[in-house]
Amino acid sequence: MTREIMHFMPSMDIDRFFGEEFFGNQNFAPAIDIYQDNDDLIVETSLPGIDPENVDISVENDVLTMSGETKDKKEIKREDFYRKEIREGSFSRSVILPVAVKGSEAQAEYDNGVLKVVLPKAEDAKPKKISVNIKKK
Repeated sequence: MTREIMHFMPSMDIDRFFGEEFFGNQNFAPAIDIYQDNDDLIVETSLPGIDPENVDISVENDVLTMSGETKDKKEIKREDFYRKEIREGSFSRSVILPVAVKGSEAQAEYDNGVLKVVLPKAEDAKPKKISVNIKKK
């Protein structure tokens, strides 16, 4: 059912649909890139300054969820700020994946503030080459 919805709304994103306007500014949902190669679906998100030990990743029913928490390293009172744009606190992002994946085989790496999740495609989601037999008359 989720893939049928994605067919009509390819940019459908659970968190963006029910975003800050809906729930208020409780946490933030980091921006993501989703792309594929022949065998894998790859999801990348920028999480600078976040300890990868504080990041949780799960895949259930072809929905990827990434969540965690950033902690402010300095004890500065809010009234001492002229501008406070760097987010802190919890973050969460759930997205319906565009193809079926083998969630149990997913791998993640964190390098220079970028979290990369590699999800092997399920066999039925991989492109298949079909040969055409031509009959000569």
